[in-house]
Amino acid sequence: MDGFHQGSCLCGAVKYQVSTELKAVTHCHCSQCRKGHGAAFATYASAPRSAVSIMTSAETLKGYQSSEGVTRQFCSNCGSSLFWSDSKGSFPDWISVAAGTLDTPLLAKKQKHACVSSKASWYEIQDPR
Repeated sequence: MDGFHQGSCLCGAVKYQVSTELKAVTHCHCSQCRKGHGAAFATYASAPRSAVSIMTSAETLKGYQSSEGVTRQFCSNCGSSLFWSDSKGSFPDWISVAAGTLDTPLLAKKQKHACVSSKASWYEIQDPR
């Protein structure tokens, strides 16, 4: 696979590539991201939708509309959260990739925390970027 980044789900059924550098690395603390990942926060990086290609088992990739305009996509075999997008947001032609599913290094100099007001009560942010 050629591209800047490659990634896959836990079971390997869904493999994808991103043909551009990922941007806007964000650690989201909203309740939907926490529940979708089963963790204190979800880390995503974004790219234009046209730069993300599903290389294997596209039929295994399923979507869930978690709120108006927001679609979260996951592997229907293993449940790995892979992508989210917001068709009604500021960047409707972009998709966010779950950084934990990347198989290639992500060199993210700039990172930010989002939705901190709804973070898990048991998690303390050490680096408030």
